[in-house]
Amino acid sequence: MGKQRMSMRLLGTVSVLGLTMNAGAQAQDLPLDLQGEGFLGTVELGQGKREVQTATATPQTVITQEELDDRQAGSVAELIDSVPGVTLVNGSRPQGSGLNIRGFGATSSYGTDQKVQIMIDGASTGSEELYRIGTQLFTDPELYKRVSVIRGTIGSFEYGSGIIGGVVQLDTKDAADFTGGEIGLRFRQTIGASSNAKGFVTSSILAWQPTERLEVLFNYTLRDVDAYKDGNGQVVPNTESRMPSYLGKVKYSFGDNGDHSITASYNYSETDEKDVPYDTFGTTGGSFGNVDRKVSNEVAGLRYRWNPVGNDLIDLDVNLTRSTQHIDTAYVPGSSPLEGTSSGPSVIALADADQDYEITKLTAKNSMYFVTGMATHDLRLGVEVMQRERLNAPSAPGGTDRRLALFAVDDIGIGDHWTITPAMRFETQDIEAHDGSSSYDNSALMGGLSARYEFASGWALFGSGAYTENLPIIDDLGTPRYMTQPERSHTFELGASYTSSGVFTAGDALQAKVNLFKGKLWDITSYVDSNFNPIREVNSEGIEIEATYSMDNGFYADFNAAVGEYTAVSAGGASGVWRNTPADSARLTLGKRIGEAWDLSWELVGSKSFTDYNGDLIKGYGISNLRATYRVQTGALSGAEVRLGVENAFDRVYTPALATRTAPGRNIKLTLAKTF
Repeated sequence: MGKQRMSMRLLGTVSVLGLTMNAGAQAQDLPLDLQGEGFLGTVELGQGKREVQTATATPQTVITQEELDDRQAGSVAELIDSVPGVTLVNGSRPQGSGLNIRGFGATSSYGTDQKVQIMIDGASTGSEELYRIGTQLFTDPELYKRVSVIRGTIGSFEYGSGIIGGVVQLDTKDAADFTGGEIGLRFRQTIGASSNAKGFVTSSILAWQPTERLEVLFNYTLRDVDAYKDGNGQVVPNTESRMPSYLGKVKYSFGDNGDHSITASYNYSETDEKDVPYDTFGTTGGSFGNVDRKVSNEVAGLRYRWNPVGNDLIDLDVNLTRSTQHIDTAYVPGSSPLEGTSSGPSVIALADADQDYEITKLTAKNSMYFVTGMATHDLRLGVEVMQRERLNAPSAPGGTDRRLALFAVDDIGIGDHWTITPAMRFETQDIEAHDGSSSYDNSALMGGLSARYEFASGWALFGSGAYTENLPIIDDLGTPRYMTQPERSHTFELGASYTSSGVFTAGDALQAKVNLFKGKLWDITSYVDSNFNPIREVNSEGIEIEATYSMDNGFYADFNAAVGEYTAVSAGGASGVWRNTPADSARLTLGKRIGEAWDLSWELVGSKSFTDYNGDLIKGYGISNLRATYRVQTGALSGAEVRLGVENAFDRVYTPALATRTAPGRNIKLTLAKTF
């Protein structure tokens, strides 16, 4: 990071510490390149559960380790559910769960529509279209230390094409998170239980740092839950799961000042179910019958980083990843009512088929900082080579999709107030069927531009426009007219943010961000209406709000909300409610920290009623979640963490929008964790 850039950004941060200046923080303690530049010192504003990303025009939400722990989530989906604009399809279990962001992602027929990108340590994961099967978020939250969600297209061009809903980035834990970068061996054990579904989780982490430059981590997690009960005490069938997960990671740093590093990682999760419905969404009344299903998801990566001290032109990141998803299914004879009909053979063939996806990707990116005249540049240039393989299956043909992409993103600072960010991605595709019957070449140029103006008062205004194309997929090789027709989309956004301290009383801090968006998708190949007629376009518009407020006495409040309108236009020109419309929703958390020991909070989650595309009323709801965290301060158990949570505290009966199952009733969770 360049000296000017560092100084400018730190000075631009309104800082509680900088304004009060702890008595022990003297100017001579600062880095030499910051002394004499009026640097005030920094501490992140917002002592709530979640910091609002006010310093960027990108609509991004970051969930840190503290919030990951306090939520005691049973799945990654349950974490992402707390982000405005995000809606889940059955997020309480790894199988049959899907993700919807701004009306795109999972559908009732498929686990994904390719318009939401899921990335684990930079690896692209998941399938394209799995009929009636949802495994998009098939991994355990205990493996991760950070989750970042980008909503919409702007901000996505480094990560892929055709991203309309958004990007979810999951970062696994590192050994240094537990050793603190010091030589030694650390062990962390987490044990948790939940009352609803008699859930149990154990997570064991071994972090070893034999030298200052070598880090080794191993994580074993086992999560086991029975079928849960809804607010009426009724068991919701086929919601049980047992999932072991493994994470291995080795990092070695070398060169002057450890400028170079190589990281190797392996991440694996699986479930093995017997005599369960083929349709994991539960929308077909069991017509496809039951199967024995084993799902395994693995991600392997080899990453090289080079970031020499004092050289602003080199920050190189080369990441080779391979993600695979294997779904082995065997039809259970006699389990489908259609077995003896004319539809029986096709139903059995579908249910008795294995699904297999492999994605190999090499991404090389360099970040550099330089100055041209009055402008500073944070420029990221990259190249990406990817190959996706899909096994032949009755529901879709097998094939290979090879892609080459070039991308560039430049954060241009002009003076003390303006940041202009142009972004571009060019991608070429060679896609062919495994049987050699067909092959196609496609290419697309995509890009966007965002602008942000920051006032000295803490206010900022921003806006952006972005265009992307979703290139044809392997699953559509059987439909030739789709193979030369990329889906196209544009999105426009406008918003404001505010960051300040001493707003209402000395020592308080406030962050807030409001974002309006309007988008259009056309040349559609992914969707049909309820009568299986093509959909010509999908239009979306809405507003997202995020805010956090904290006081020096430990009180904090976090709030977020999303309100939108989504319409679909059929081939005949008729317009109606988009079938994947999410509900308007809001989330408020009120909490109190008491010293370093206690963190108590109450969270209210609300969703508004609306009429869906079938004319059915989707009822709104309001539920309360209570959480308490206690960190032992003294004695033999010093550093131990005890977490108690009560979800859906009043045992409400409700079904979230887009979900196909009633949500869990009251669920009491207890988690104990200690690092030794």
